[in-house]
Amino acid sequence: MFKLKSICFDENYSPSDSTRLTTNFANLARGTSRQLNLRNTLEMINNRFNNLAQWDNALGDRYAVELEIISVEISLGSGSSETAFPLIEMLNTSILDKKANKRIDGIVGNNFSSYVRDYDFSILLPSFNVDRSEFSIPDDFGDLHGKLFQQFSCSSTYKQRFSKPPVICISVSTSKTYQRTLNQHPVLGIEYQQNELSPTDRYFAKMGMQVRFFMPHNGVAPLAYYFYGDLLGDYTNLELISTISTMETFQKIYRPEIYNANSAAGRLYRPSLECQDYSSTQIVYDREERTQLAVNQGKFAQEHFINPYKNLLEQWVTDFAH
Repeated sequence: MFKLKSICFDENYSPSDSTRLTTNFANLARGTSRQLNLRNTLEMINNRFNNLAQWDNALGDRYAVELEIISVEISLGSGSSETAFPLIEMLNTSILDKKANKRIDGIVGNNFSSYVRDYDFSILLPSFNVDRSEFSIPDDFGDLHGKLFQQFSCSSTYKQRFSKPPVICISVSTSKTYQRTLNQHPVLGIEYQQNELSPTDRYFAKMGMQVRFFMPHNGVAPLAYYFYGDLLGDYTNLELISTISTMETFQKIYRPEIYNANSAAGRLYRPSLECQDYSSTQIVYDREERTQLAVNQGKFAQEHFINPYKNLLEQWVTDFAH
């Protein structure tokens, strides 16, 4: 049912024709600045990793992070009519320990993108709210996407390739307020808690994932971590650092107003993209283009996946629930 493909994300990376163009790393790899973008991004990731992994690392250059884009296809139908649809893209991290001359598995998940999520947020949700006086979300919003992701993460295809469950790390919500707690992890940093769940939190909950928020040492804003099991107990320090260094770097590029701000989050924190007191990474990223493409790719999912297989998918969701 599921099939994995992978490609290295390095300074020579070029998105394939089948890559979702809204995928953030694909956005960086286009245009005249593509190679410089990629080189600078990878340097930022490595510098941040060594900054967090300071033990036995006096020169701050012991480690390098290697990134791999994991693409997941789902096959529907049977025989000659079987169709493969691009379902999910994630990043897998590996850690190169140059002192010990060995490669260490990191964490899969990190950056997460999905055609079905584009459809849900860019097509279904706006359509559902047409002519409504108050914004609302349908009760079954995210059910299909959540069950598809759970089925994949429990599949033999996943388990043959990865030894631990995925961790997805994204920006905190600009619609919520976060409060600093007394809990502090040696790698993840200071834990924050939010005043209520965001629509994204609820969407990931449909995927069976919990959420916690941590601001790492020398960071300026908490990151949102979606996970199964025990985030603090199931992963090593180096594994967690691979996710922090990768995703904090991407967020500094994508949302510099939050993650490259010139002042750190306080006891109460409300992230805002209207903040003007931030530094630029000098890495070119087209945020407006990404928003427009999300709509186009939501339509693609609707035309090539949701509508053609509507009855099959509805039956599958019902069967999965039992």
